[in-house]
Amino acid sequence: MNKLVIDNLSKTFNIGNEFLEVFSNIKLEINQGTNIGITGKSGSGKSTFLQIVASLDKPSSGEIFFNDNKFNQMKNDELSKLRLENFGFVYQFHHLLEDMTILENVLLPNQYNKSDNKFNKEEIFNLLEKVGLSERLHHLPWKLSGGEKQRAAIVRAIVNKPNFLFLDEPTGNLDESNAKSIQELLINLSKDLKFSLITSSHDIEFIKMMDLKYEIINRDLIYYD
Repeated sequence: MNKLVIDNLSKTFNIGNEFLEVFSNIKLEINQGTNIGITGKSGSGKSTFLQIVASLDKPSSGEIFFNDNKFNQMKNDELSKLRLENFGFVYQFHHLLEDMTILENVLLPNQYNKSDNKFNKEEIFNLLEKVGLSERLHHLPWKLSGGEKQRAAIVRAIVNKPNFLFLDEPTGNLDESNAKSIQELLINLSKDLKFSLITSSHDIEFIKMMDLKYEIINRDLIYYD
């Protein structure tokens, strides 16, 4: 089973002549298949924590392991390959390329993945049908609703069969009805495809849907039931 291990993770920002410690000495183990929810006040470091655990940013101190791979001992190209083959990302904004169709957007990560561990085209068509986008494949993003764009972003994030899907306020830009629909879709996909959700959100009801729930308080990651 794939595992992420976070050991004594700390992050400090240098702002002018001052230092701002966002979080300190966080320890956490995340097994593939376990969904993690993280909440906290604005500015508490939720997004920063996700970026670091996903190897998109570096900690001030501490270590992160993906199985036997220690992030701070890997070269940039090795980290890029690890991310491409094992991690997916969904943000508050969909980040679809506006001059490409929905199908072209979704297929993009797949084209860079040279491994065999990815969905083939037929499977991707099935995924797009599952999320209700089979009639939108050749449309440009501007023709889609906000909920449809986020569904496309989700499919794009999972075409390489990630072990861990990082979600940074994935429904923050949606109305309540669309948000609930996207949240249920994410939970169902994680169960069907056996990947973990690592979620940062202000939406407590969404966080409650996770297996393990945490809050960043006073620079620490606190578990709550």
